[in-house]
Amino acid sequence: MERRWTHGNQLDLLENGEEFFPSVFAAIAEAEHEIIIETFIWRDDGVGWQLQEALLAAARRGVSVDITVDGFGSANLATTPHQEFVSDLAEAGVRLHVYGPLAPIMGLQTNLFRRLHRKLVVIDGRLAFIGGINYSDEHVRSFGAMSKQDFAVRARGPVVDDIHAFCRTAIGESHRPRRRRSLRGLLRKLPRGWSTPSSNAQVLFVTRDNHNQRTAIEAMYRMGLRSAVRDIVIMNAYFFPGWRFLRAMRQAVQRGVRVRLVLQGEPDKPYVKFAGATLYDGLLDIGVEIWEFMERPAHAKVAVMDDHWATVGSSNLDPFSLSLNLEANLFIRDADFARRLRDRLEALLASHARRVTRSEVARRHPVWHLWRWVGYHLLRHFPKLAGLIPERPQPLTTLGPPPLDPQALGPQPPGPTPPGDAGAMSPQARRR
Repeated sequence: MERRWTHGNQLDLLENGEEFFPSVFAAIAEAEHEIIIETFIWRDDGVGWQLQEALLAAARRGVSVDITVDGFGSANLATTPHQEFVSDLAEAGVRLHVYGPLAPIMGLQTNLFRRLHRKLVVIDGRLAFIGGINYSDEHVRSFGAMSKQDFAVRARGPVVDDIHAFCRTAIGESHRPRRRRSLRGLLRKLPRGWSTPSSNAQVLFVTRDNHNQRTAIEAMYRMGLRSAVRDIVIMNAYFFPGWRFLRAMRQAVQRGVRVRLVLQGEPDKPYVKFAGATLYDGLLDIGVEIWEFMERPAHAKVAVMDDHWATVGSSNLDPFSLSLNLEANLFIRDADFARRLRDRLEALLASHARRVTRSEVARRHPVWHLWRWVGYHLLRHFPKLAGLIPERPQPLTTLGPPPLDPQALGPQPPGPTPPGDAGAMSPQARRR
């Protein structure tokens, strides 16, 4: 896929499920021709049933609907209690694609690697959503203390064409021949002057896969780190990047850039905090400020650099996202959007975060430092170790009618502009 900066886009920052879900469901309700969704997790809970009902209504009025879920993250949809949930979709004409389905062995899931982790929505080829929010109750505050802090972007404009084309191709991607490309090949695909776009609202849609674009998202992050001159804020749920990423952070600090890293202080998975903490010594030594978000689990994958550079997407900065999973991010050069994201991050830092000090890291027990050393080197070589596992084809199992030819949809004139986030998301009574 050719990578290009697109001009003249309209971008809206959506924070948490309270803003994201009403906007997506309203867009689905306004869809006239086509809905394409990719997500890692789709759960049989309040939010999951709202999405199912919205898609059923769209399919019954003649809209083409494709939704792709990951075989690991959404394995619950394949279990017996959820057959009615799935069969209702198929009967209405919704095509449910499962990426990398694999039956449990002795009750355990074994499809741990190379997951589909993207979160994308495209409506009628004119409106798109991208970010880190899954379809589950965990992303709304009513879930409780373990509800997740996250962000997404609603986009209109030329970048939607790129996202739409990618999603159409992805539905049949497991049947297409692959050709490997190096990082140098990726850079050749980027337009000249990528780092100095000439106008605002410029957006680059970047994906990561295990064939053509293995390091694409990480490379864009490192380019941003190298170009920053004043201030960097990175909020990431699972942080354990490679040495080249850490080197770019160190070089930014050496240039006089203030670098703030916001990680989970109340993690959704205990090992996540341990993995990130193994880097605290080195990060503090090079001058990176480490902040822990304490209100609830931070699930965000966002960054803002200086006054114009930002990214929002599905990619964590850990071995899974950077080396194995299928991911998608928007990289944005727009002063207004960067300011909105920075304002939200600054507010979260001021109200719900604590700064990690050098003294508290130094007081750790020697046994902890031994475990830190073991954990660091294990995770450092994780991508290489995982690469030793034979890569099997990851088919898309499709439940429902055959996919439509895009030409069969006919002309798709722009529909009415979807409403914004007006109105609260009222819980739907579960039908079962």
